[in-house]
Amino acid sequence: MPFTNSIQTPSVVKVVKQNNQYSLTINGQPYEVRGVGLGYTNDEDIVALKEAGGNTFRTWELTHIEQELAMAKKLGLMIAVGIPTGKELLGFDYNDKEAVAEQFKRVTNVIEKYKHHPNVLLWVINNEPNLLFDEKEKLKEVNPKVYAAMGDIIDYIHKSDPNHPATFSLAGANPKDIAQVLKYAPNIDILSVQSYGGLVTLPDSITQSNVDKPYMVTEFGPLGHWELPTTEWGREIEEPSAVKASGMAKRMQEIILDDKTGKIIGSFAFFWGQKQERTPTWYGMFNESGEQTANIDELTRIWTGQYPINRAPLSEAISINNTQAIENIRLKSGQTATVKVQVTDLEGDLLTHEWVLMREVETRSQGGHFEAKPAVLGLKVIKSDFRPEYVEMTFNAPREVGEYRLFNYAHGGNNKVGNANIPFMVEN
Repeated sequence: MPFTNSIQTPSVVKVVKQNNQYSLTINGQPYEVRGVGLGYTNDEDIVALKEAGGNTFRTWELTHIEQELAMAKKLGLMIAVGIPTGKELLGFDYNDKEAVAEQFKRVTNVIEKYKHHPNVLLWVINNEPNLLFDEKEKLKEVNPKVYAAMGDIIDYIHKSDPNHPATFSLAGANPKDIAQVLKYAPNIDILSVQSYGGLVTLPDSITQSNVDKPYMVTEFGPLGHWELPTTEWGREIEEPSAVKASGMAKRMQEIILDDKTGKIIGSFAFFWGQKQERTPTWYGMFNESGEQTANIDELTRIWTGQYPINRAPLSEAISINNTQAIENIRLKSGQTATVKVQVTDLEGDLLTHEWVLMREVETRSQGGHFEAKPAVLGLKVIKSDFRPEYVEMTFNAPREVGEYRLFNYAHGGNNKVGNANIPFMVEN
């Protein structure tokens, strides 16, 4: 049944400041955000968030908002509701007054429709509007009218819906961007930033900006594909899943949970779901199969104080012919090669291994938008060797020259998985 305003009482969400410390309250009670960015595929993912100790999720669009709100109400979760608005990166022209006016009407209609729902935490009215590249793939400044348009929406929200804060999310926390936001959208309630490896610079950015407003980290997670080394032919080298998880947890603890600025009032780990971005495993905490990775185990520990009973296999390293990806693996057409993955299961469960060979992505996306997943290719496994601390597999390289990536999925049972992949080049 679609949501209707008349039968609901909204939660009153406030940003409060006491003793130079910002925080959130809901109906007068302190609220600690234990959040993720969730891409809805089914109700089970939301149930899994509740089971892991999470209490909040953010969204980016409205396709599944009715189901998301229904599940949030059922499970006692809150939602930072993402409302998509135009981005210059995708061709929206903020000099087009008519398009901006139509957008304002569309967004404010959404506010009116859902502002009474008790499980709305806040509104996120744009995602990374400052992300824009020039012809040399370098960051460039966006039209200030982008921020002004967001400021108009925020001012409307303050008049129509005083119960929920309003924000929009910036890529990174560059003090220059923060200054632009405050100039053209001065009434923004929360400065929302998104940062991965760069999260470690957030305290310095907050200090440098010296703004009397709270911050929220609306995306953080593993090291981003732009933050890691590449092969000589320009392919990003992804960390194995256990390395990702420990790094994410360390940055989360040191920067967000042990916040010394007094201004960080919540965070959302990315990504509670699965997506293709450079690889099918880089950002998602779930695989396409629905299996959970070590990232979820780390969040569970942080949120509940203990790991789940059964943890994901710990994939720590991968090599081909004892060569790391950073050393630029080049194989001859049809060459026999051996891949080795260092992976363990803490419960001693017997791991089953799945090997997948793919070409590299043809057209790389920007800003996390749609990217086509390469097709899976045939792979001839010659032999395998399974040990408690590693697995080896000998295979024949493809006959056709080109760029490839080999994936290992270590299935541990109990819906848990360890991931590792390695890029290589086939030459004549």
